[in-house]
Amino acid sequence: MRVRWWKILGLAGVAGVAATGVAIARAERRRRAYTPEEVRVRLRERVERAQAEGRSS
Repeated sequence: MRVRWWKILGLAGVAGVAATGVAIARAERRRRAYTPEEVRVRLRERVERAQAEGRSS
């Protein structure tokens, strides 16, 4: 029985979409785990870093 290349390609595409969905779900869960204060602190650190890099350029 021959498996056609388009079936294999389709299955690979479905697997890729599923893997992408899993990665997005994990990132979203990690992002939502921060408290509002943690988010503020992280944003302030990023702004300070960006401003420091801007001054040094």
